[in-house]
Amino acid sequence: MSDARVGLVIEDDHDIRELVRTVLTQAGFDVTVASSGAEGVLTAKTLNPDVITLDLGLPDIDGFEVSRQIREFSDAYIVMLTARTEELDTLIGLESGADDYLTKPFRPRELRARIAAMMRRPRSGSESAEASGVEGSADAAAHPDRGNYSHNGLELSYASRTVTVDGTEMNLTRTEFELLHALLEAGRTVRTKADLVRRLRDEDYDVGGYISEADERSVEVHMGNLRKKLGDSPQKPRWLQTVRGVGYRLAPSEH
Repeated sequence: MSDARVGLVIEDDHDIRELVRTVLTQAGFDVTVASSGAEGVLTAKTLNPDVITLDLGLPDIDGFEVSRQIREFSDAYIVMLTARTEELDTLIGLESGADDYLTKPFRPRELRARIAAMMRRPRSGSESAEASGVEGSADAAAHPDRGNYSHNGLELSYASRTVTVDGTEMNLTRTEFELLHALLEAGRTVRTKADLVRRLRDEDYDVGGYISEADERSVEVHMGNLRKKLGDSPQKPRWLQTVRGVGYRLAPSEH
């Protein structure tokens, strides 16, 4: 690769901030740190980072609001770090735009593995692809079968990382884009929640990695966010059909 990828650590605890800085630096990132939510939002606007780690318990603005604000202008991968284990906190974090989460104390190796899996997926949107240099085009060349998809007025281009619905471009996070692409790719074949978790980890096959209930629940939240953005109805789906107790598949074609 040419220039180092950019990482942003938003964390008020000095020890954790330095630990995460070290993990990201060792993973090849040019790392900047911020010790408050407001500073983190401003820094994200200036740097256009590739990945952001975000503490939920910041002293000024909570991490949920920081994530929402960053999502207004950035498609950076956001990993929330939380000392709280309540499921509700996790779900609110994902609904506010985070891609993944880790509970403190976490193992540095696990954080690095999560981020490595994220960075194997290109950034969404043509402008972001250009900003990332050749990463998007290289990925498209490596996966010539992924191409373009069209279904019930929805158009997806894997090469340009764009999605339009009835001619209107959608602003999806990279995680939402990957989930939608996985369903379009599978057609009417059901993708289980565990399958989709592995897809987000860039594990196309079952390699024995542990899939927790929280991992599967996070897929449900991301799918819910995706539905809202697309304006899809769970009761009468145009694109995303839930198969209860199993997973998801593409809704039937309209005639």
